[in-house]
Amino acid sequence: MKVGFGWKLHGDGRAPRPGAVVRPDERLSWGRTVGLGAQHVVAMFGATFVAPVLMGLDPNLAVMVSGVATVFFLLVTQGRIPSYLGSSLSFVGVAAVIKAQGGDAATLTGALLVVGAVLAACGAVVQGFGARVIHAVLPPVVTGAVVMLIGFNLAPVAAGTYWPQDQWTALLVMAFTALALVVLRGFWSRIAIFLGLVFGYGVSWLFDRVFGRIHSSVGGGAATDHWRLDLSGVGKADWIGLPSLHAPSFSASAILVALPVVVALIAENAGHVKAVSEMTGDPLDDRMGAAIVADGAATVLSTAVGGPATTTYAENIGVMAATRVYSTAAYWCAAGFAILFGLCPKFGAVIAAIPGGVLGGITVVLYGMIGLLGAQIWIHNKVDLTNPLHLVPVAAGVIVGIGNVTLKFTDTFELGGIALGTLIVLLGYHGLRALAPAHLKHPRPAADGPLLDEGTSSYDDRG
Repeated sequence: MKVGFGWKLHGDGRAPRPGAVVRPDERLSWGRTVGLGAQHVVAMFGATFVAPVLMGLDPNLAVMVSGVATVFFLLVTQGRIPSYLGSSLSFVGVAAVIKAQGGDAATLTGALLVVGAVLAACGAVVQGFGARVIHAVLPPVVTGAVVMLIGFNLAPVAAGTYWPQDQWTALLVMAFTALALVVLRGFWSRIAIFLGLVFGYGVSWLFDRVFGRIHSSVGGGAATDHWRLDLSGVGKADWIGLPSLHAPSFSASAILVALPVVVALIAENAGHVKAVSEMTGDPLDDRMGAAIVADGAATVLSTAVGGPATTTYAENIGVMAATRVYSTAAYWCAAGFAILFGLCPKFGAVIAAIPGGVLGGITVVLYGMIGLLGAQIWIHNKVDLTNPLHLVPVAAGVIVGIGNVTLKFTDTFELGGIALGTLIVLLGYHGLRALAPAHLKHPRPAADGPLLDEGTSSYDDRG
């Protein structure tokens, strides 16, 4: 399958054979394949349109370019890596920082375009030198810390912008989303964020009918009386039309704020490629660089017209694991659905009407989950945080990133938050490793005792 076409029919086309999987170059019947494509759309839907809403970008455009980006990704990877490219949530904090600096949507997309180009260049290096270069430059201790500080850096956005708009709706949406994530099973648990949004719409509509208008701030502005759910724009929107496009503009300070996210995107892409490789039984290390190049180039394509950055989606990998169907034909169908959705402005108007309180409840859960993915990287890779070589740069970088600590160089240039935290973790780890004694680079067995004193490396289990 040179460009990802020519799928072979798997068995009778109805379901995977017992103990087998539908491989990327296979498919079920076209009716079932189209249905699976629709399921992939639902799985990616929540995050793909929540991300641009949180960043101040057009969600209609985001959904449409996610379909285009997925097609591009499938072509570049020659149909070997079944993945959907949706809107990246890793840049939500970046967007907040750029907005606080006075940047607009064009400034944001310009910064993301540069990040996409850098990501594509990194992918080319990985493709040339092999996947081992990722582990050498970005070991799990570094990638985990960067992912963590990116997620937790968003806490002030949830607490200061969205939650105060309607605290009781936010609380109910948070509780419902948490319940859906934990209690629901299979496919429904994977769209828990989307279900939380639907629930939030219903609660906001009900509260408007029961309690009337609410007096609160909208988007950090002055407090006013307003409806929680305002659908006036939906009736005015057309059923068919192109989403709004805009050209990017470039700012050095905005680019510096966004660049550290490259670390998270490389780690994310590598993890997703390895996950697909394990599930399909097809060694894909030789295509990891191509996958990163494809993601970076797709981000350039998206941001060039005003869309968000893209990334491979774990939600869709989860759908494949549940169905045992890894056919790229389903992703072509999903991409087609997404492009059609993006051409419906009325759909975009519904998304734009999401109440602030609903976003408050969603973001409290979502941002925390993004941050804790960093801890998951540490746990999965057995990172030893009792080793000072790991502990010290991570501790400093995470606090700098979460606390939005800044380092001012001139009146017009400063580093802070995510950018400064990432640099401290990355340069701090490699710098300290170059100077560290051998026993820290190659830790002793656990029987030799902890590297730090007992009080910092163990818990008291008595009682």
